[in-house]
Amino acid sequence: MVTSAATPTADSFPPTLSPATPDNEHLLRRRAALNADDPDRARLRDQIIAANLPMASRLARRYTGRGEPHDDLAQVGALGLIKAVDGYDSSRGVPFASYAIPTILGSIRRHFRDTAWAIRVPRAAQELGARVPEARGRLGQQYGREPTDRELADHLEVTVAQLGAAVAALGVYRLVSLSEPRPGADGTDRRALSGAADAGYTGVDDQLTLGLLLSALPLRERRILTMRFYGDLTQAQIAARVGLSQMHVSRLLKRSLAQLRTEMLR
Repeated sequence: MVTSAATPTADSFPPTLSPATPDNEHLLRRRAALNADDPDRARLRDQIIAANLPMASRLARRYTGRGEPHDDLAQVGALGLIKAVDGYDSSRGVPFASYAIPTILGSIRRHFRDTAWAIRVPRAAQELGARVPEARGRLGQQYGREPTDRELADHLEVTVAQLGAAVAALGVYRLVSLSEPRPGADGTDRRALSGAADAGYTGVDDQLTLGLLLSALPLRERRILTMRFYGDLTQAQIAARVGLSQMHVSRLLKRSLAQLRTEMLR
């Protein structure tokens, strides 16, 4: 989307500079004849831009329906018009429209190329992808069937891999919303059909980490933890087996568990 406080509209010019002005070439020649610091140069520039804004808007309208709002495209067209006015050389004798129209259309196409894609795609892939539908239709008429990838690539003078990349790039011009119904899925949105993270993966990671931390403990502490949590023995039973007091077993359990907890949180 293009936003610029300086982007002109027909209402942004004084009433005296209405689009009903003399021809563009006459105004541009008058402007070119003035000194760079002459205030009339800026006035004539505004007048030329205002007179041609409808043309820029009409050119932008050609590209509506391609995923970009017309107002945004009209702003891009207006910026292209300003570029054309500032870059036009009246001494060449070329009609202003012949110079301005390609400049405006070029600005709009660059807007689509550089900002309208949902994912950044190399320019070569964009341009090749734009040629594919026409080439496929032409070969389909010629052969009476759908052309193969090899035939299409040979026609476009590219490799099959380049063709595949260009066709894949066309699919990311507009990303599909997850809440949009999936074709043939009885109105079910894509979000309901998408995968989710399996909580079990986190458990696997924790188990592997815990195994490493347990192996780093002294043998006695490992035995006590094993008897308590895998053998389900009480502290008194563990104390009898390892030859320690129950109080000592309790302290060792608390210390070992605190150490494991601290290491797991790192």
